[in-house]
Amino acid sequence: MSQPDLETMRHSASHVMAEAVLKLFPEAKLGIGPAIEDGFYYDFDLPRALTPEDLERISALMVESIKARHPFIRQEVSREEALALFANQPYKLELIREMPEGEVITIYRHGDFLDLCRGPHIEHTGQIPVDAFKLLNTAAAYWRGDEKRPMLQRIYGTLWPSREELLAYLAHLEEIERRDHRRLGKELDLFSLHEEAGAGLVYWHPKGGRIRQQVEDFWRQRHREGGYEILYTPHIGRAWLWETSGHLGFYRESMYSPMDIDGQDYYIKPMNCPFHIMIYNTQRRSYRELPLRWAELGTVYRYEKSGVLHGLMRVRGFTQDDAHIICTPEQIEDEILEVLRFSLSLWRAFGFEEIQAYLATRPEKAIGEPARWEQALQSLRRALLAEGIPYEVDEGGGAFYGPKIDLKIKDALGREWQMTTIQFDFNLPERFDMVYIGEDGQEHRPYMVHRALLGSLERFFGVLIEHYAGAFPLWLAPVQARLIPIADRHMAYAQEVCQRLAAAGMRAEVDRSGDRMNAKIRAAQLEKIPYMLVVGDREASSGQVSVRLRTNEDLGAMSVEAFIQRATALIAARDNRAL
Repeated sequence: MSQPDLETMRHSASHVMAEAVLKLFPEAKLGIGPAIEDGFYYDFDLPRALTPEDLERISALMVESIKARHPFIRQEVSREEALALFANQPYKLELIREMPEGEVITIYRHGDFLDLCRGPHIEHTGQIPVDAFKLLNTAAAYWRGDEKRPMLQRIYGTLWPSREELLAYLAHLEEIERRDHRRLGKELDLFSLHEEAGAGLVYWHPKGGRIRQQVEDFWRQRHREGGYEILYTPHIGRAWLWETSGHLGFYRESMYSPMDIDGQDYYIKPMNCPFHIMIYNTQRRSYRELPLRWAELGTVYRYEKSGVLHGLMRVRGFTQDDAHIICTPEQIEDEILEVLRFSLSLWRAFGFEEIQAYLATRPEKAIGEPARWEQALQSLRRALLAEGIPYEVDEGGGAFYGPKIDLKIKDALGREWQMTTIQFDFNLPERFDMVYIGEDGQEHRPYMVHRALLGSLERFFGVLIEHYAGAFPLWLAPVQARLIPIADRHMAYAQEVCQRLAAAGMRAEVDRSGDRMNAKIRAAQLEKIPYMLVVGDREASSGQVSVRLRTNEDLGAMSVEAFIQRATALIAARDNRAL
């Protein structure tokens, strides 16, 4: 008997799960049940909401089916037979009716259960390892992903070849949960979201704001060093701007409804690029001015369906670390190489070392001269080769207006996040008639590159929280040191030390609670504050602090000046290692 592959096994497990659900809820209406990465799911229209107890009962029924070793039987049926077999299953009927005339319709049976399915499946239910699967949770899901269609209940499960692999995966899920930025954001008082005030809109709390300020200050410093000028542009623009850019034609569904101002339609901006082009076109440009590197931390608003909103990772209002490079064809290769190096150095500065690139090439429908496309593509490719970055080619994956590089970073759990995009654009320079005067005295069309390194600050912050599990490097920590007076009589000395730390540029505070010292230390550790500085009679008389780390390591007593030198050196170096 051949060993089934994991995807086939998972797909078969979704059928076994659907069989169990029908036994528990005979009136259930079946959606679809595919295998997915790490597991499987199935969608159901049920008479009531599922409970954790229901999942336990469904799991027990699955075990019964697995132990029964029911064979999976494939059967080809006519359209009429299929419609009759699924007469009481409206979602299956919809799928059957959409199948092209002449297409082979197959069903799979095991035990008393049958499903509309192309397969393949395992030989029998007994090939599912009974101790290596688990039903994880339920979620709401629109039928076929359409928010105008019925809302179904989706059951997620996972399945692995062995019990050991299942347990390892469940431990991985626990670690993901421990690092969840939504939970940590609340526990560490970093940000909040308020559905009643507007879904997908982020409220940055003081501590989150401190981290954001450090990120923005570092971002601006690095951009100034890289020869960028910082721009600031409006939040709204007349319809003419978005008609000219093409956004109203291609992107209207993601833009918010217009507002009437002086009889003209204005839209909240979903992008910053048209505004940068307006600045470029305010004067006649010469090749001597190029390249222009213009960057903006521009807040934009895009409509996302409520079902896909997810903490900081998918929001409706966000600040994009946007930039545009406008240059001559002769300059483009050096500019691409420089922006790639810039991006890599920025990610490494925040502690991300594993980076994978994806090179997206010309799609079938594209604008711009083929020669320009080829030059742009080769400049992207040569930059990747020069930096020794591993990359995969996404054939035809470029936008219609130009090729691009996407960079994905891996976090501490090995998860990939799509963050940086370096995107050529042959469209907007044409639409806005961008030109420069060349060395020959004639007008020429410049090259334009869109470039977002961190992506959006909100999403970047979410990834950063999860990467460090909220225990930020010293240079980013919202509170870098907390003074812990042993008794009330030590409060004045604690305040004096705190002021010295603040004068040295550190973010420090005094614990003024009436709790005992150990409770204060524990509270600081839970808040993931890097340093706890305990002060009592001995420290006050000697001008010292007793230094503890959030890892519970005790560094002992040292002078205030020695501690400041130690901490500020780490901060200045932006050291991302554990203290």
